Amino acid sequence: MDKKIRVAIAGGTGYTGGELFRILLNHPDVEIVAATTTSSEGTPVASVHRDLIGETDLCFGKELNDPDVIFLCLGHGISRQFVDTHDIKPECRIIDLGNDFRLDGDYAGRHFVYGLCESAREDIRKAHDVANPGCFATAIQLATLPLAAAGLINDEIHVTAITGSTGAGKKPGETTHFSYRSDNISIYKLFTHQHLAEIKQNLSLCHPERSKGSFSPIVNFVPLRGDFARGIFASVYTKAAEGMSEADYRRLYEDYYSASPFVFHSAEGISMKEVVNTNKGLLHVELHDGYVHIASAIDNLVKGAAGQAVQNMNLMFGLAEDTGLRLKPSAF
Repeated sequence: MDKKIRVAIAGGTGYTGGELFRILLNHPDVEIVAATTTSSEGTPVASVHRDLIGETDLCFGKELNDPDVIFLCLGHGISRQFVDTHDIKPECRIIDLGNDFRLDGDYAGRHFVYGLCESAREDIRKAHDVANPGCFATAIQLATLPLAAAGLINDEIHVTAITGSTGAGKKPGETTHFSYRSDNISIYKLFTHQHLAEIKQNLSLCHPERSKGSFSPIVNFVPLRGDFARGIFASVYTKAAEGMSEADYRRLYEDYYSASPFVFHSAEGISMKEVVNTNKGLLHVELHDGYVHIASAIDNLVKGAAGQAVQNMNLMFGLAEDTGLRLKPSAF
């Protein structure tokens, strides 16, 4: 691009904000012009995110400084309040990483497109504002989008997925304390996780009979807290369609993601280590006794949050989808 995209990050003191800084400071077409926060005004970004020492002299402040796009890394339920209380020019775009606009995208004269690139790439290219999907929602939908799009979900979907402690945010709590989390696994929000609504809504929209409104998937979701910092690993299965072989399913996934620069089907089993610190989504499909099983792995802070938000920005501004997102995986 001849002119760099002027970016403001609102609420950049948390894990997701820190990840956005790391990615955008190395993005060739971006200039970060502002970082706002209610808790650290005047504080250097590098004193909050210590790994950025020597990378930026930017300080947190109040002013947005006329950005082309604002990334909202605020607590859930606060993004609408931010839009209401800040003078954001109509031409300035918004990418919200919270849950405020995922189910209902119309607010304050803006329309937020649900920003799962693998299901809405062309809509995102034309979007003015985007609601970034949740991290669990991303991992689970990557595992089920090809089935929904092909009309091959004919029974309940069963999901067990584990996430790292960063998925709970930076604010400490009883279940994020090291003494609790270390060498421990626990279930939470059993069958009631907040990401279920966006998963069901988007899978319905991807189904070939969406215009009839006759498809409403049942998703039985068991979320687990893991004893590690980052990453999501999901085990997803449902009844297989009659006549579909394992080779047929694998071909379906490979074809569906053939245009994606980040999502890949692996013929061999996958592990979470292969995606941590990257914007990748890895999938592995197997057929067992009448059930199709899909393993799905992402980094909750990158493909599940900041990386996907940058991927959305690239599409919105006409850049190559993978610009600034060819990140080095940490295999060990």
